[in-house]
Amino acid sequence: MWEHRVTLKSEAEIAKIRESAHIVAQTIEHLRPLVVPGATTAALNDAADAFITSFGARPAFKNYRVGNLVYKYATCMSRNSAVVHGLPSDEPLRDGDILSVDVGAEKDGWYGDGAYTFAVGTPKPEVKKLLDVTYESLMLGVAAAKAGARIYDISKAIQTYCESNGYSLVRDLVGHGIGQHLHEEPQVPNFVPSRIDRGFKNIELKEGMTLAIEPMVNIGGWKVRTLSDGWTIVTADGKPSAHFEHTIVVRPNGGEILTQ
Repeated sequence: MWEHRVTLKSEAEIAKIRESAHIVAQTIEHLRPLVVPGATTAALNDAADAFITSFGARPAFKNYRVGNLVYKYATCMSRNSAVVHGLPSDEPLRDGDILSVDVGAEKDGWYGDGAYTFAVGTPKPEVKKLLDVTYESLMLGVAAAKAGARIYDISKAIQTYCESNGYSLVRDLVGHGIGQHLHEEPQVPNFVPSRIDRGFKNIELKEGMTLAIEPMVNIGGWKVRTLSDGWTIVTADGKPSAHFEHTIVVRPNGGEILTQ
């Protein structure tokens, strides 16, 4: 997944990524009024698939391969304790659920990637706070993505804010570079790695790096497990998790959001 090296993009290349990222953002907004009690994630996925292709783009997750596993859907639909990679289904959403929708689009060989966690109907106050804090931590991470700073500055901004609010950060999954591939170097952890985790390179950020920053934040502990479908990653303790993501480009004064 991570074999593609860090590259600095030209403004012309950033414009291509921006186009795909804008399709991602529009798709999430297209789904927003459809995420209601009684809706199914299978129907939401179909709506997203048709919407992305209407731009002459391709859903980036569809037919994504990991080893012998092939992902069949245009989106990831992760509900309640599902962190990421949830499979769309025909089970209706219920009032009080949360639903993380992860969307990728590829157009003309360039990728955009973004995610948003919706509250379905009326969420419990503790879950509403989880969504607010996770989104705010994403924005702090984006602000920290300055030329001359380092990857761990993004990690620290996200981790400090989330943990000060009593939450934990998933450690098995991280953000990533993006461009002509959906997943490129560098990896962008949502926590400052310990010495034994220093496989994550703390490289200097340079203008023109394009990153997908994506905090995955749990109400309970940070540990996760994978369901028998081979894709869906859920919290080990069954408590809710939230996930927000933007594709950004590193600029002198912080990240410029492309998924808008």
